[in-house]
Amino acid sequence: MVEVQFNHMELTFPRGALDGSARADIDAFYGDVFGWTGKDTTVLGQSCHLLLAGAQFILMAESDTPIVSPGYDHLGLLVDTFESVDELLERCHRYREKDPRLQIKEYDDFVVGPVTQHTFYVRYLLPIWFDVHAIRRTDDTGASA
Repeated sequence: MVEVQFNHMELTFPRGALDGSARADIDAFYGDVFGWTGKDTTVLGQSCHLLLAGAQFILMAESDTPIVSPGYDHLGLLVDTFESVDELLERCHRYREKDPRLQIKEYDDFVVGPVTQHTFYVRYLLPIWFDVHAIRRTDDTGASA
């Protein structure tokens, strides 16, 4: 079987929405909180913007038919530990103190059998949410695995 991995996601915005100010704000938040790097690029003759996260990226482009996501459409971001989730959540709270456009949804841990997911959702200037989470598994004795 061929192994398939996620490489990138493209998000479209209304024309004029990705001006220099918006790009700078996007880069500041996603750089400060997640360590991603913003970069301008040209795709098919159009000025676009990238958020680089290692070998993966989010491509942002303007379109006459931009994405509309009124629900909880999201991209999941997996981190190693519950403490890492908490650290990122705290960074988001601090960021929201200076920019109220940042949206956060906090959740109780989600437990299904031996699996516990520790999570929060965050959205800032992009038309989707990010589900930041860590997963802890326990064996049948209750010990963490």
